[in-house]
Amino acid sequence: MATVYDVKAQPLIERIAEELEEEIEMPDWAAYVKTGVNNEKSPEQDNWYQIRSAAILRQIYTNGPVGVSRLRTRYGDRRNNGHGPEHHAKASGKVIRTILQQLEENGYVETEEGEGRKITKKGKSLLDSESAKILQ
Repeated sequence: MATVYDVKAQPLIERIAEELEEEIEMPDWAAYVKTGVNNEKSPEQDNWYQIRSAAILRQIYTNGPVGVSRLRTRYGDRRNNGHGPEHHAKASGKVIRTILQQLEENGYVETEEGEGRKITKKGKSLLDSESAKILQ
């Protein structure tokens, strides 16, 4: 059986995002928020929230258990400091925290005491079944 490690990340994330559109709803405030201090504007895609949710679910599968702080570092980028040198800036914690809470409500991840969040059987089967569909 195919796993997440057997397929490329982008096609898998796109398919998982389509699956999550029914279960994970973007909050009202997310239409106006930036995803980090390093960005100048909010995301332009309509389904960016579901894409980020799918990417976070994949990250938890491959690197879990993972907490908000590690995910903020993972999704951060270079920050433009004007004339000064660029440095790494973390991503928005509110967006990541809200996504993790919604994934937990739907049963895809669970809290590991003192470790962060880890994938459940339901989340693992979703990712593995979509991986198998991509390989067919």
